Amino acid sequence: MILLSSCLAGFNVRYDGGNARQPLAVKLLALGAAITVCPEIMAGFATPREPAEIQGGTGADVLTGRARVVTRSGRDVTAAYLAAAQRVLAIAQKHRVTVAYLKQKSPACGTREVYDGSFTGRRIAGSGVTAALLRQHGIQVFGDEALTPAHVARFLPETTIRLLAKQNLAAGLQ
Repeated sequence: MILLSSCLAGFNVRYDGGNARQPLAVKLLALGAAITVCPEIMAGFATPREPAEIQGGTGADVLTGRARVVTRSGRDVTAAYLAAAQRVLAIAQKHRVTVAYLKQKSPACGTREVYDGSFTGRRIAGSGVTAALLRQHGIQVFGDEALTPAHVARFLPETTIRLLAKQNLAAGLQ
């Protein structure tokens, strides 16, 4: 089973109330080959919401207590991000997820880079809290830039790969 950030499947759960829909994510979900999660929604945050960034490190540092997640106004939301990451992990384990495609740069889902905590748009190498926890538990984690038919085919049965090749989604979803 593949795990996807909900925003990649078109759900309006991003901090700005929008999504980052990718047609392949929608199709994987429609075919039953993927499930979606949004750690921020699972943390109880609203959409839209105040942006949050990791200060003092990366998601791996948050997991060890060396960094924290704060909102632009300075509210510490670390505990909510940690609890949501644990919820996502439990869902992933329940559904035998082996691979995840998550939204890059998010303090929860970033896989290779996250914002540096200064709220200036600067990025640093590292993962978000949820991505780091999933990796620690043996789940392969990739950013949304890797969500391509060729990449996901490595993790799917042949029957699903054939269905992905069909152009059978409504024009607005392709």
